[in-house]
Amino acid sequence: MNVLIVEDEKSLALEMDEFLSNEGFIIEHAWKKSSAEEKIFVNNYDFILLDLGLPDGDGFEVLKQLKSLKDRDDAIIILTARSAVDDRIKGLDEGADDYLPKPFSLNELLARMHAITRRKHKLEKNEINIHGFLLNIQNRTVSFKEERLNLTKKEFEIFNYLVLNKNRVVSRMSLTEHVWGDILEVNSDSNFVDVHVKNLRKKLSSLSPTDWFETVRSIGYRINYT
Repeated sequence: MNVLIVEDEKSLALEMDEFLSNEGFIIEHAWKKSSAEEKIFVNNYDFILLDLGLPDGDGFEVLKQLKSLKDRDDAIIILTARSAVDDRIKGLDEGADDYLPKPFSLNELLARMHAITRRKHKLEKNEINIHGFLLNIQNRTVSFKEERLNLTKKEFEIFNYLVLNKNRVVSRMSLTEHVWGDILEVNSDSNFVDVHVKNLRKKLSSLSPTDWFETVRSIGYRINYT
């Protein structure tokens, strides 16, 4: 998943970057309010980790800017040393999904991100059964009848994103943005998304029919299940 870290304390930002990258997240940084607002205007993110005390403004202004944009569902976790209850209430009232006071455990941050993912996609646990395939969003594995599939990192991310957006058509551009990161840094005209999807489908279909894995012509892909 694609994560924007808005944090001017570089040592903390880089620590989160290393930890979350090892967990499979794609990380981008914004050190100031202005750069954060530029990035959210161009890109969609699965998570925004937002510090309130930024050198050129308040993180609440970034939150307000994000909420003014249409068709956005970026999950926002406020990270701040501010201890006032009023600040916590204000952040949640203005649309943040969670609040984590500094200092915090990186494992707790990850657990809260998983919890938000479950709530957002109405999951009871970290495992999703899709036509006999078991996807574990926490351990980042896919198995079929206890046989683990040997998926590449990108193949897992594509499958994970399509499954979380079940029964919806996901465009190639959306896949590019959420799996590869900043859409300005990749060639959206390339067929690299289709190549990865083709390899993923081949691995899945070697174990079970995949008629539920649909290609929507000229748009993207859809995974169908109830």
